[in-house]
Formats: sequence, C-alpha cells, structure tokens
Amino acid sequence: MIGIIDYGAGNLQSVVKALKFIGCDCIVTNKKEELMRCDGAVLPGVGSFADAVNCMDNSGMTEAVMEYINSERPFLGICLGLQLLFEESEESPGVKGLGVLKGKILKIPNLNGTLKIPHIGWNSLDVRKKDGIFKNVGENPYVYFVHSYYLKADDENIVSSRTHYGTDIDASVCFKNIYATQFHPEKSGKTGLKILNNFVEITGRNK
Repeated sequence: MIGIIDYGAGNLQSVVKALKFIGCDCIVTNKKEELMRCDGAVLPGVGSFADAVNCMDNSGMTEAVMEYINSERPFLGICLGLQLLFEESEESPGVKGLGVLKGKILKIPNLNGTLKIPHIGWNSLDVRKKDGIFKNVGENPYVYFVHSYYLKADDENIVSSRTHYGTDIDASVCFKNIYATQFHPEKSGKTGLKILNNFVEITGRNK
C-alpha cells in the first residue's frame, strides 16, 4: 500500500489516478497512524513553499513525514514535495522546510526576459543514476514540469537527473530511502508511469 500524504493543500487526484492506473493500491491520508502502516509514501505538492509548510505544520503532517522518512521506508516527493525536503526557498524567505536534505531552492533566472515563468511543459532529462526510479526508463526521457523555482543541491552525489531551462536544474534526487522529482511523473505519460512503477517496486510491493 502506498500512502499519499494529504496535508490540506494541492490536488492529489492525479497521483491517485496514476497509481491506480498501474494497478497499485494506495490511500490518501492525513493521519500518521495510517501513513506509518504504508509500504511507501508520496508527498505531492503544488502552490507556494510557505503555504505548504504552514499546512503541513497545522495538519500535524510535518511530524508524520519526518517519522516516516526516519523509518527508512521508500519516500517520494513530487514537485513542491521535493523542495519541501530542503531547508528553505527563495520563494518564502525565513520559512523553514523539512531540512532532511541540503541545497538551495532558487528562482528560475530570466535575465533577458525571453523565458516563460513559470516553466510549464516538457523537458528532457540527463539521467545520472539509471537505477532506482529511473530503472529501464531510457536515455534522455521527456517529463512534464510546472514550476518557478528549482533545486541546486549542495551534494552533487544525490542528484539523479538534471535538465536545463534558463539554468541547469537538479530535476531529481536520490538519497538512501528518499526519492524526489521536480517534474510531475503522474503527468509525464508512459515515462512517468514507469517511474512510479519503479517506485512501487522499490517498496517491495507487487502492486
């Protein structure tokens, strides 16, 4: 069973739909007790960094997420769910994220005014780690992004893929039991479904 974390912000249904499409049992939950019974957890995210942090704190899911990550079971952050794993974001100065990983969440630069911000659309990935969630995904897969801020990780060794949009963007990370993507696998067609299926396999569940 995969637990999809509901902290009171964002649309969770696209993740639910994608997991069910690949035949995976999942539950949307805002209860720590339910989450801790799951084989894997997904933290989706849309909206602003500060709003998400406040919603997580107010719902009690900050503690639940930290406890789940510390349990060393597979954890997947998506989009803002990736950014929340880090310490802070330029989007919301002074607001503290979970801080389980180190790096900077920066605004996508648009120095000459030619880029559309937010970045919405398909970009290819330079996959650096061809195992884990990228097992058998193929070379330079295209995935779907919706974001105005991006990750620059302190430790290059945790970066599993990169892309380029105005600057080099750390598009996904992998560290121990933590996986996270700036892009939306649930909106990335067959490639995204393969990534989600790989995550389900990592949990040890045969759907």
